[in-house]
Amino acid sequence: MTAPNSVATPGPFAEPTPLGLIGLAVGCAALTPIAFGMPLSISALKTAAMFCLLFGGGCQFLAGLMCFANRNLHGGTLLTAFSLNWVMNWWALEQIAVGMVPDGAIVLAVDVLFLVVFVLMTWVFGFFSKLLFFLLLDIVLLFVFRIGNAVLHSQVFAIPVAVCTVVLGLLALWISFGMLANPVAGRAVFPFPGPMYAPKARE
Repeated sequence: MTAPNSVATPGPFAEPTPLGLIGLAVGCAALTPIAFGMPLSISALKTAAMFCLLFGGGCQFLAGLMCFANRNLHGGTLLTAFSLNWVMNWWALEQIAVGMVPDGAIVLAVDVLFLVVFVLMTWVFGFFSKLLFFLLLDIVLLFVFRIGNAVLHSQVFAIPVAVCTVVLGLLALWISFGMLANPVAGRAVFPFPGPMYAPKARE
């Protein structure tokens, strides 16, 4: 991911971040009814699973590889790794649809690892943009609430998880719309604040 108003790219591809973020938003939309606990049929679970696979997984995977080709380490790492988590969402929904629930202990262990990774990535992306910082912070909170539910063996944080899912999709759309529309309009149709903080000046 690069600065939201940037149009230049150092590699062979156009800036792929909007593709990845739109895929993220579609995946969040597909998971929103599940997150809010709406009664779901096998058909609904399988439908959500395909959106997670094609958009959450596919769009972000493609965008991540394009970021790497453009020599964008941070965007490539984040989008590619997160895309594979969306593939796991697809698999989990498919398994739930046929009556098999993924093992909670394994999911908890991976969620803890993801939390550590996203805490670091939140700090790193704060050097690029406040909006990117808050996008990653939302993901951190999402994993905190997921872990809380798993540890407490309850759904006490179900609504916070659902709210974080909706906010994540909206932030992803805002950033992607800005990257697509602002350079064409020549103004900040979708305003972006600057970096959360600046790197330490070199002596």
